[in-house]
Amino acid sequence: MIIWFIRAVFILVCAGIIMSGTFEVGEPSSIPVAIAAAVALVLIGLSVDLFVRRKSITALTGIFFGLLMGALVGAGFNYVVNLLFDIFATSRGPDVLIFKDVINMIVTTICCYLSVVFVMQSKDDFRFIIPYVEFSKQAKGAIPLVLDTSVIIDGRIADIAETRILTSPLVVPRFILNELQNIADSADRLRRNRGRRGLDILNKMQSNKNIDISIEDVNLSSRERSEPVDHKLVSTGKILGGKVVTNDYNLNKVASLRGVEVININDLANALKPVALPGEPMSVKIVKDGDQSGQGVGYMEDGTMVVVENGDKFLHQQVDIIVTSVLQTSAGRMIFGKTDDISTPSRSDNRPHAQRRHHNNTRSHPRSTR
Repeated sequence: MIIWFIRAVFILVCAGIIMSGTFEVGEPSSIPVAIAAAVALVLIGLSVDLFVRRKSITALTGIFFGLLMGALVGAGFNYVVNLLFDIFATSRGPDVLIFKDVINMIVTTICCYLSVVFVMQSKDDFRFIIPYVEFSKQAKGAIPLVLDTSVIIDGRIADIAETRILTSPLVVPRFILNELQNIADSADRLRRNRGRRGLDILNKMQSNKNIDISIEDVNLSSRERSEPVDHKLVSTGKILGGKVVTNDYNLNKVASLRGVEVININDLANALKPVALPGEPMSVKIVKDGDQSGQGVGYMEDGTMVVVENGDKFLHQQVDIIVTSVLQTSAGRMIFGKTDDISTPSRSDNRPHAQRRHHNNTRSHPRSTR
């Protein structure tokens, strides 16, 4: 609501400035021109405001510093140009003055352009500290999360971002997008499907207004641009001062060696699995025999393996067990348990067949008490 109020004030101020200047001139024929100029000014301002969704204070500050530096450098060059004209110009006619003004404008424009480009391209190599803004690799505020190809194809990052638990912006380097496009154009059907899935996930995230995601062109050196994608991704994380989000174990190791923090989605998924404490009851379906004799193996809904002692008797059955221990490994979590008293068969059923038959015969023909 406040932003729309500011936009309305901007429109009124623009209209007031143009109309007041027109009435001071006092020429009625200039009123339509003034109105058209006011409308054009308002449209340009609102277009920049509405269509540039992700406004960056860093970019705006870089442009400001570039223009300021360019104006100062241009003023120095123009001072030299004016001295040369005063010394060597034989006439002081209007043509000479106009030519001098044109040169001054060209010099100032070139200096401003080069200064803005220089500041924007070298902001990560130089440190400019002003109130509330810092141009450095260690950026203030939320640390960006640089997405890997594997984590985009996986798709779980989109579900995580939709929960709004992520407060950091998501960054997809341009070379990662190019790699996704190359995978989607692959002749291999499986790779082609994976690439198309990654592009669909990326489009889904970009269309979601609650997810702050952008595709960035990172300024890598010529040596870094010639490196493999994994190394370029680590270099990007180092340049942006962000964290790399991936599912690749090898990339995790490379990034750690180069001092870049990594978020592994698999580790996050393992951390979010339901906690099973020893002594708690649970129900699981035994789907196969275990590695050890008498063991049965089942799986929870999240894929956690459950190893049941004496569970081979309940193959393809739902059985209630008691958790005995939980083992956390690099591959995930494993739960060990044993069947409870309700699910365990009675002792008479576990005895050998000959003993059960002898017991039944004894009950059918009791011994004489005589």
